[in-house]
Formats: sequence, C-alpha cells, structure tokens
Amino acid sequence: MFKRLAISAALAFSLATAAQAESVVRYGISLADIPLTSGQPDRGAGAYKFTGYTIYDPLVAWEMDIADRPGKLVPGLATEWKVDPADPKKWLFTLRDGVKFHDGSALDAAAVVWNLDKVLDEKAAHYDRRQAAQVKPRLPSVASYRVIDAKTVEITTKAVDSFFPYQMLWFLVSSPAQYEKVGKDWDKFAMTPSGTGPFKLDKFVPRERAELVRNADYWDKKRLAKVDRLILLPMPEVLARTNALITGQVDMIETPAPDTVPQLKSAKMRIVENVTPHVWNYHLSVAPGSPWQDVRLRKALNLAIDREGIVALLNGLARPASGQVDPTSPWFGKPSFQIKYDPEAAKKLLAEAGYSKQKPLKTTFVIAQGGSGQMQSLPMNEFIQQNLKDVGIEIEFKVVELEVLYTRWRKGAKDEMNADVTSNNIAYVTSDPLYAIIRFFHSNQVAPVGVNWGAWSSPAVDALLDEAAKSFDVAKQDELLAKAHSLIVDDAVLGWVVHDTNPHALSPKVTKFVLAQHWFQDLTTVGVD
Repeated sequence: MFKRLAISAALAFSLATAAQAESVVRYGISLADIPLTSGQPDRGAGAYKFTGYTIYDPLVAWEMDIADRPGKLVPGLATEWKVDPADPKKWLFTLRDGVKFHDGSALDAAAVVWNLDKVLDEKAAHYDRRQAAQVKPRLPSVASYRVIDAKTVEITTKAVDSFFPYQMLWFLVSSPAQYEKVGKDWDKFAMTPSGTGPFKLDKFVPRERAELVRNADYWDKKRLAKVDRLILLPMPEVLARTNALITGQVDMIETPAPDTVPQLKSAKMRIVENVTPHVWNYHLSVAPGSPWQDVRLRKALNLAIDREGIVALLNGLARPASGQVDPTSPWFGKPSFQIKYDPEAAKKLLAEAGYSKQKPLKTTFVIAQGGSGQMQSLPMNEFIQQNLKDVGIEIEFKVVELEVLYTRWRKGAKDEMNADVTSNNIAYVTSDPLYAIIRFFHSNQVAPVGVNWGAWSSPAVDALLDEAAKSFDVAKQDELLAKAHSLIVDDAVLGWVVHDTNPHALSPKVTKFVLAQHWFQDLTTVGVD
C-alpha cells in the first residue's frame, strides 16, 4: 500500500513538474474576437500575426525576424518565383519539398490551386465567401492559375505586373485533406484547422480565447516557436487590456493606453515600438454629392489637424504623417502641398468654398470603436473632431465594430451602404507599392473591385502606376511611384494624420520578441527565460 502511494505521489509530482515546464505566454490583443481561423484571417492586416502567420504559411513570405531595418520578400512555401521568359504575365512558383499540413497530408501544387479556388472561384464547391472577402481584394492581378507539375504552380496576371509577388504575402494555404475530413464544412474546419504553420490551434472559444501550441515538426527549423503555448485573449478596451498586464492576467499586450506608459515602465514593463509602414487617415469620398469633391475642402481638412497634438495624446507612440508614406520613403517624392497644422490657412480655404465657423460644413464619418491597427480610435477622432470644429468643419461620427468598418470600406463610397457618410476612417499597412499606393489611388481599384474607397481618379497617376508595374527596374519603379505620390498629396486625396509605431508592452516574463518594421509580426520570436 505504501509503495503504491509513493508511486502515485511521484507520478503526481512528475505531472505537476511537466505542467510547470510548459512555457506559456498570454497575449492581450486589441480585437473584440479571435480572427477567422480557417485560412484567411478577418479583422484586418493585424490579424495575420494572430491566426495567419501562426497556423498558416504563404507562398511568398516577409522577413519578420529583424528589427533594425525594413524586411524584404523571402521564400515561404515557394522556394522560388520568377516570370516566364516567354510571357511576362506568367509567374512560376516552385514549391518546397517535404512540407506537410498539421493533419499529416502533403503540400503540393494541387493543394495550392485548390486554395486559390476557395477564394477566387465562386463556382468551386469549396468556395468560401468569408475567406474570399478577406483576400480577393488583395489579389487584384490574378487572371488564371494552373498546376504545371506536383511542385510547380503557374499564375497568370491580367497585365504585366512586377509588383505581383507582394500580393502573394496575403494568400495563405489550408489543408484540402482536413476540409474533406470535417465534412467539407468551413465552420467545422475553423474549429480544427490545419495549415503548415509554426503553431497548431489546440483550444478555441470564439470571443474568449485561442490557444496555439508549438508545431515541433514545422518545416522551417529556424522559425520554431520559442514558447510551447501562446494564448490569444481578445481585449478590445484599451484600459482593460493595460490593467490586465499590470495585474498579471496577461504577459504582453498590443497598443497600451498611452497615459499609462509611465506606470507601465515603473512596474518594470518593457515598451517596444518601431518604425512601422502603417498610416492612420481618413478616406474622403469624391462620389456625387460629397463635399470632398472640392479640393479646397480636402486641403482645409488636412491643414486643420494638429498632428503633434495627436502624438502628444498618444504619449509619443506615433509620428506625424505628411502623406501616404513617410518622407524617408523612396516613394515620397516632392509634393508642393505641405501637410501641416495651419488652421488659419484652413479657414481661408473654407471661406473660399463658402464655409466658416458661423456657417460650418456638416457631414458624417464612419469610424471604428477600436481594434488592431486602429490605434486609439475614439480619443484620436474626438481630438480631431475639435480641431475641425475650430475652423468650421463639424463632423458627426457613426461608430461601428471594426469588421463592419472593413465591410463598408470594401463596398466603397458609391455603395448605398455608405450613403450616410462621406469619409471612412481606416488605418492600414503601407509596406510595398501595391499596399501603399496602387490599391488606393489607381482608378481600376475603385471599390468594390479594390479599396479605392472614395472613387478618386487621375489619368496622370494611373499612367505613372501602370508604367511602374511594367518595369522590373527598382530605381525606375521608385522614381515613378514618387511622382505619383507627389500628385496624390498635391490633390489632398486623403486626410493623413499619423504613422503608427505598433507599440507593445511586455511583462518582465517575456524576454524575447522581435518587433519587425512591418504590420506583419512573427509570434514565433516571443520567448521567456
């Protein structure tokens, strides 16, 4: 009897020790729900670091394990991609050998084409409208695709497009075998997903938590997760999220409350931020009936915003924006319209257009209550609302959940869904030519085809962007993009406010985390001692 008790005690001690040995990090995220887990995450670009690049992989990846310089395109599930010498509209992707999905099935060209069908071919039996809504606008160049052999996929673009590989960053690959196993049901697949990524989904409670566990068999041994278990906890309210870190309920958070930064630092929390190609702005409608058809009003709005005041409001966790990209970007150019805080100049332009503080311009903007990438949405908008009122622009806000804002964004200003607003306040990544400039300002990207929300167009800008897309000379691309950006700023197409620095706050427990100069982040770099 004594021997059995001793064995039981030893076993219990062993199990307890094993449980304690599991390294766990609890991550408070700024979303109201866990992003879609079936392959293409919803809830914006920020969601890719949660349920995108954790469970899944793209064909073409982004370098995310460095912090002191911008990343670049690197091999993902494809080891190589190149233009067919006989036809520059055809791209050939060579797949990596030996990659398996979490369910044990093998990655091959047929699986990649099956995934392209799931988001691009509405006639496919496994087409998923929810995933398609997230990624179809991010793949505007795709005309057709096919299997060449087991390790080669050919994708044909609608026109010669030197920037096409950047689109493939957003396309993630799910397991066809797992889809069959769960009864060809994407909702069931989302509960037990299978990708090729460095984490597997172990537990999932919508709106409450997702627990990701380390994939020890991951194909990229340099990118094995540094923790055994990563728990994602939705915490959309910034103060609740910050207090959760202070009280030890979580180990790291994104976007801490700015006014708590001194308190966090005194509690030995580490604040991590970096140069981030991400802009917070207002998309202005130039659809019929919108006041923003008048360039004077668009310029007045830009001149009325106190960007340094916004940076102070955020306790330094942002940088003023003077265009779509930062002036250090090779695509910034030399715009003649200088975006700055000049309320008197704003009043003068408003007066020319027939408005004043006594006769204000009144309109409505749709904004998010919060969410990943939207920074401190409500405080920032309220600050700017007062800035604009001071010069004669009175804005009412229609406050919606982030995914509703994205839906309105994809529909475009001309859609009846947006008949009640003249601007959409949305922030996004600006890391490459497609995502910084082309998809917002080319006339062929007017929503719902792309995300040129306001329906703005310029033949001169179109011509420059078309020429850049046809060139494979990077210096020439930069020159053409800079000219296009100059014209865009000179026409005050958007209301630009600040660039995010993607701040994170880490408890002393979290000793490792690389914050890349991108909105894509690699949670395999999160580690504890």
